[in-house]
Amino acid sequence: MKYIHGINFAPFSPRGLLEGEAVQTELRRMRDLSGADTVILCPGAVQATPFSEEIDFTGLRTTGDEELLALTRAAQDLGLRVFWKPTVNCLDGTWRAHISFFDHDVPCEPKWGPWFAGYTAFQKHFAALGQQAGIEMLILGCEMTQTERRDAQWRALIAQVRQVYDGAVAYNCDKYGEDHLTWWDAVDVMAASGYYPIDALDENLARIRPVVQRMNKPFFFAEAGCMRVRGSSLVPNDWTLQGERDDEEQDRWYQAFFRALEANPWVSGSALWDWPLDMAHDSAYSFCHSPALETIRNAYTK
Repeated sequence: MKYIHGINFAPFSPRGLLEGEAVQTELRRMRDLSGADTVILCPGAVQATPFSEEIDFTGLRTTGDEELLALTRAAQDLGLRVFWKPTVNCLDGTWRAHISFFDHDVPCEPKWGPWFAGYTAFQKHFAALGQQAGIEMLILGCEMTQTERRDAQWRALIAQVRQVYDGAVAYNCDKYGEDHLTWWDAVDVMAASGYYPIDALDENLARIRPVVQRMNKPFFFAEAGCMRVRGSSLVPNDWTLQGERDDEEQDRWYQAFFRALEANPWVSGSALWDWPLDMAHDSAYSFCHSPALETIRNAYTK
């Protein structure tokens, strides 16, 4: 697999937000300023709580099909490789990794069966659309940690996706989950979220490497990043961290991250989190207005 210099662009945008020339202009700006050659688009679905069976991917909180197709064409015209990562989130703010149900069916309690039926419909919808759009990779969700133990249902989902999509199929596990997944053999590409502490990057890559070698598949970080908040380099996965703005700490984390990747050429790259549409949609993880952008550009154009 060709090495990935990627960025997650405007993730989980609600319907209508990705329409228009201004969005395409910002995408071009992302490419030019960062040196990225790959963009990941993340259409989002929602469920009420981590214990809800129903998944909504047709409402106003999900990027519309036509705007997603148009932005994908614009990215391709810019020479960018395009991956999609359809992702479900909980409306009550609970992290999606906690979506879970009893492993045995109990009357009057939510169940895995209806949830996986909804999740499969969600992924198949965007798989068929991605086939139409000619995307290079479909990532079947992100950090769905509690669902991952449902081996048979994930394998069935992947088989159904392959009926409508013939590109590369991947999955993005959470940090520290790379050596726990039992169905890596069912996907083409292994991916993970690389939010590892600045002083633990090397040891975690050493832990992940044997898993990747055993599976003999490409591996990349479909997400990675650090907030521009003091202390974030030690807990880059903690998006609730509060503190003073610290652009330099964010930059130090990125410098360490790219040094670690350079020392581990078996990793096929990364897609950083994230590039917002504009300052109104900015988050502490973004780097488009901080010194880390130069570090990223140097790494991506090296």
